Amino acid sequence: MPHDGQAMPTQPILLDDLLTLTGAAVPPAEALLEAARAGLSGALAEEGRVSGAAIEANQTAAHALAWFATYVQSLRQMQAWAQKLSGEGTFGEVEQLIHQIAFGEYLAQMAGGIPMSQGEIVRLSDLGVESAEPLLTPEVRTLIARGNSQAARLRLVELMQERAAEITVGASGLDDELEMIREQFRRFSVDRVEPHAHGWHLKDELIPMEVIEELAEMGVFGLTIPEEFGGLGLSKASMVVVSEELSRGYIGVGSLGTRSEIAAELILCGGTDAQKQQWLPRIASGEILPTAVFTEPNTGSDLGALRTRAVKDGDTYRVTGNKTWITHAARTHVMTLLARTDPSTSDYRGLSMFLAEKTPGTDAEPFPTPGMTGGEIEVLGYRGMKEYELGFDGFEVKSENLLGGEEGRGFKQLMETFESARIQTAARAIGVAQSALDISMRYAQDRKQFGKPLIAFPRVASKLAMMAVEIMIARQLTYFSAWQKDHGQRCDLEAGMAKLLGARVAWAAADNGLQVHGGNGFALEYAISRVLCDARILNIFEGAAEIQAQVIARRLLS
Repeated sequence: MPHDGQAMPTQPILLDDLLTLTGAAVPPAEALLEAARAGLSGALAEEGRVSGAAIEANQTAAHALAWFATYVQSLRQMQAWAQKLSGEGTFGEVEQLIHQIAFGEYLAQMAGGIPMSQGEIVRLSDLGVESAEPLLTPEVRTLIARGNSQAARLRLVELMQERAAEITVGASGLDDELEMIREQFRRFSVDRVEPHAHGWHLKDELIPMEVIEELAEMGVFGLTIPEEFGGLGLSKASMVVVSEELSRGYIGVGSLGTRSEIAAELILCGGTDAQKQQWLPRIASGEILPTAVFTEPNTGSDLGALRTRAVKDGDTYRVTGNKTWITHAARTHVMTLLARTDPSTSDYRGLSMFLAEKTPGTDAEPFPTPGMTGGEIEVLGYRGMKEYELGFDGFEVKSENLLGGEEGRGFKQLMETFESARIQTAARAIGVAQSALDISMRYAQDRKQFGKPLIAFPRVASKLAMMAVEIMIARQLTYFSAWQKDHGQRCDLEAGMAKLLGARVAWAAADNGLQVHGGNGFALEYAISRVLCDARILNIFEGAAEIQAQVIARRLLS
């Protein structure tokens, strides 16, 4: 037995053993997932097909499957990351500790219960699996017993302190070009965003236009727009890295590019050649700022039930209806506006997408365009761009601004943006989680209690270690989604998983970060209070966690 004041000893897992163990742990997890999926498909099938109604009636089981599959994909990507680094000779002690802790913890949760939220733990029995025994191979048992030990967590935090100057905790696995992009935007965040972010939040101020103009000069609004349309023509992976580092500074700044990304994706996928030539160069340069106008007061995630209508009147459409939760609405020049053009429909088939032009507002007159009114929604966090309710009463849109020049294609056009939007949101979640770790790490080092810094207490250090580990898991899942998108592969499933996990990781990091701060974390003057508020939205927008799990489950069971 250890003496008082000594940590319980844990034999370390040797490198050669570690990669062998983790590699051997993936197949039984995959096999159990497939068995659960097949069993659930059979249980929910009606006339040989799983219906949406059956999935909805059995949400606990369906969402348990979504989370289990997300964990399996996470372990796959962590193993791919570890093998890549090992092959390059960069799989050092920090990376090894992250890897073993990740496998030890996630395998234990898969066997014993995965937290979908604080009050919802899904277990194998929810999936119709009677026992975890098929998962619990000798390799898995070893990882569960020894992977996520206190000794491993404390050693990781010790190394994190020694290597505090490094941008990420552990090598990202990305190439040098992407890491150069990361470094550039990390410097921008440190110099131009972090010193002001908390003040913007507390005063509920719009992000200054000079910051937006600097981002435009850096190419943020045209990152993935092809060069022929004035963009940089970079990968979705670059968009992820930029979003990550800007959101690490302040989620409001990291989200400025989201609306441009959505608008550009809509136009690239569904616009006419003339629309691409007219709009994409101006979006890429930051000359015009777009906003997404989809949600309505009574619809939320049920976009197919939208009621805002657009009626053709000569060479214009007249839009009437109400929208809500519209980000950055006052300042912007163009709205990607989803409205019903076929009044005989009551589902997604009658919806059309418009590039609706408007005049940017001022503080005195936020919505000067005729036929349009708006009011601010006061929000807990995710400030800097402001949220609005909008009203349209005969608002005019030129018929040439019907996206693609054809009615009834709006929902399909919007669906084509979901992969990119969810990948980008997962990246924002990683940035917020990393911000929580940055802030909490500094506080834990500086704050003294009982004669020593907080970071010397094992439970404080363990919180910091798990933040770093889960950030890397979410990061690798997000990078994989971006890689698939860049290589023309369908990735709605993986993008949804990245967003689902990333949002939970961000909230856990912020919540644990505030706990590290103790009472001070509850004071508005401390930045962690802002990060907590900002993190909370990530489980809601771009697909609430429940909707995201539902979408994943439907894909898995279809």
